[in-house]
Amino acid sequence: MRIVVQEAPFDFGQEAEAFANGRHDMGAIVTFTGVVRDFGQGGLDAMEIEHYPGMTQKALEKIASEAVSRWSLGDALVIHRYGRMEPGEKIMMVATAAPHRKDAFEAAEFLMDYLKSRAPFWKKEHARTGKTDWVAAKDEDEDALNRW
Repeated sequence: MRIVVQEAPFDFGQEAEAFANGRHDMGAIVTFTGVVRDFGQGGLDAMEIEHYPGMTQKALEKIASEAVSRWSLGDALVIHRYGRMEPGEKIMMVATAAPHRKDAFEAAEFLMDYLKSRAPFWKKEHARTGKTDWVAAKDEDEDALNRW
């Protein structure tokens, strides 16, 4: 299990290949990457993500450990960035490896739902107009997490 919280961009291809390489005992590997999305008509200049380093690392390790044991995963990877990112940049990546695809998919969804709703990150959107807004929690994200 590997948990990385970093400011620098990551190479999805390299990370996915390194995670999958040599997995002779796993029948399924699922990956997901979250990307900064413009909120329409080119209005987003950047997203800024803040966190408390020690608290964030521990929280992500705890939830990844839960996913590994709950779905009998062979391995899990979570990479999450912080700092200022522009539309199109990768924010995070989740990868899961399991003997069977159902466990790999469900564990990946669980991790993504947790990262979206409960991980200790705070996101601020910077509009091209100069306006800034903290991103509020959404009901649909809470509903997604509640299914677990």
